[in-house]
Amino acid sequence: MGNIAAIVGRPNVGKSTLFNRLTETRTAIVNEESGVTRDRLYGKCIWNGLEFSVVDTGGYAVGSDDIFEEEIRKQVLIAIEEADIILFMLDVTTGITDYDEMVADILRRSKKQVIMVVNKVDNTDRLTEASYFYSLGLDEMFPISSINGGGTGELLDRLVELFPSTENVEELDIPRFAIVGRPNAGKSSIVNAFIGEERNIVTPISGTTRDSIYTRYNKFGHDFYLVDTAGVRKKSKVSEDLEFYSVMRAIRAIENSDVCLLMIDATRGVESQDQKIFQLIQRNKKGVVVLINKWDLIEKDTMTTKKYEEQVRSKFAPFVDFPIVFTSVITKQRIHKALEMAVAVYDNKTRKIPTAKLNEAMQQIVHDNPPPSTKGKYIKIKYIMQLPTNTPAFAFFCNLPQYVKDPYKRFLENKIRKMWDFSGVPVQIFMRKK
Repeated sequence: MGNIAAIVGRPNVGKSTLFNRLTETRTAIVNEESGVTRDRLYGKCIWNGLEFSVVDTGGYAVGSDDIFEEEIRKQVLIAIEEADIILFMLDVTTGITDYDEMVADILRRSKKQVIMVVNKVDNTDRLTEASYFYSLGLDEMFPISSINGGGTGELLDRLVELFPSTENVEELDIPRFAIVGRPNAGKSSIVNAFIGEERNIVTPISGTTRDSIYTRYNKFGHDFYLVDTAGVRKKSKVSEDLEFYSVMRAIRAIENSDVCLLMIDATRGVESQDQKIFQLIQRNKKGVVVLINKWDLIEKDTMTTKKYEEQVRSKFAPFVDFPIVFTSVITKQRIHKALEMAVAVYDNKTRKIPTAKLNEAMQQIVHDNPPPSTKGKYIKIKYIMQLPTNTPAFAFFCNLPQYVKDPYKRFLENKIRKMWDFSGVPVQIFMRKK
C-alpha cells in the first residue's frame, strides 16, 4: 500500500529543494517515460528498499511568495488528512516566525506523526540554533542542509522506520479498480450505481489499511475490488476548492489499483486537473478507462460522441490508446459497459506474448524499417522479448542500444499495439545490449 510523506511549511524555507533531493533518485526512471511532465507536486523515493511517495504541498501555492495564512493552513490540513507522515520544514536562518507557530499549532493538535526538518544548517553554530525549534512543542527534529544534502540520510532512515507496516490482510488475486477524478464528476454516484442496493453482496475488507477500503464486487459474472478512498473520511470543509486536494486524494487510490476509471464531467470537458490525474495514472503505470459522465446533459445535435472523443484524446496526447465510455450515472447508462472495459484493460495489462510469436511478428517489421543510423553506425536488432513486469514492457536486444531514439521506440510501441490489444495500458520499450 502506498505510504505518503507530505512536506509542509511557509514559502522559501526550501520545501522544493528537499522534494527534489528526496525524489531525484527516481529522475532517471521518470524521464524514461515519454511525454510525462515532471510535476513539482508528486514524486517517488526509494530508501533502504522501501518505496514511498513524496508530496510537496508548496507546489500548489497560489500566486507567489506573499502567500497568505489561509492558503498555508489549507495545505497543512490537507496534508494531515491524506499523508502518513508530515515533514514540517523550517529555516534556521530566520528563526521561528508567526507562520511557523501557526503551522506547529495545527500539527500538534493533529495526532499525526510529524518530523521537524530544520533547513540551512550547514555549520556547527547553526546546529546549536536548530535545537531552539524544539520550543514549538513537537518531538522530533532533524537538522539538514537540503542544498548539499547534509542530514538527509538520517532523516530518510527515520522516515522509513516510522511508516506504518504494510502487511496486508490476505487479499484475493482479483483485479483492483479505482474510480478517480475531480470532485463532483460523479465518483461516489457511480460507486453506488455499481453496488446498488445489494450492499450485502459487497464485503468491505477491514484492516487492509486505514485509508482505502477495498469493496468486493461479485455479481453479473464480475469479481473484483473497488478501491474506494473517498468513503473513508468525512470531507473536510477546507479543501473543497483546492485543486491540490483532488490530486492528493487520487494518489493513494491510483497506487493501490490495477486499472483506474477516470471520470470526466461531460459538461466541463477535460480540465488541467484531469490531465494531472491522467499523468499520475500513467506515471504509476496503471491501466486507464476514461468515463465521460453526465452525457445525458449534452445537447446531442451540437456534439457527437465521435467529436467529443477526439477532443478528449487530443487533451491527453501523446498517450491516446485508451477506451472512452460515455456514461450517465443518473440514467445508469452504459455503467456495465464501463465495467466491461475495465476488465478488458486489466486483461490487456496482464497479457503475455510468447517470445516466438513476438519475434516472428516484429523481426519482419524491424527488418523493413530499421532504426535510422546515427553517426554512420548501423543498429541491428537481434531479438525481442517481453519482460516479466507488472505492466507490458518489451526488450529489444541490439548492438548499439544507446543510439536508438524515442521516435523509433514509439514506432515500435505503435506496431505492438496494432498487433496485440494493449488498449488502456502503458507499454514500455527498452533497448538492451545483447
